[in-house]
Amino acid sequence: MRVKTSVSSKKRKKRLLKQTKGFWGQRKNVFRRAKETLLRSLAFSYRDRRVKKRTMRSLWITRINAALREEGYTYSKFIHQLKSKNIDLDRKILAELATNHPDKFKQLLQTIN
Repeated sequence: MRVKTSVSSKKRKKRLLKQTKGFWGQRKNVFRRAKETLLRSLAFSYRDRRVKKRTMRSLWITRINAALREEGYTYSKFIHQLKSKNIDLDRKILAELATNHPDKFKQLLQTIN
């Protein structure tokens, strides 16, 4: 006796097409095109969740460096002095201080000198 798979097949296709809602052209309603595009988009989203972390760290470093240049310091010497004084502040917190609380950031500069 032959096994019919129409119910499960339809369910699988419907679930995939639901995920491609909002895509352009055949990418949203033709199963083969939709599957190709969905796999590609999932791969990009996986990759870019990691790239986002790199990008944010780069942004924090840029903000810290900009605040330091106004005070006549360099980023590398500042980080070295922080490590030598055993001050454990990550770059996210340092960037927050540099942009939103410049007076606190200047106090930090005075403590490491």
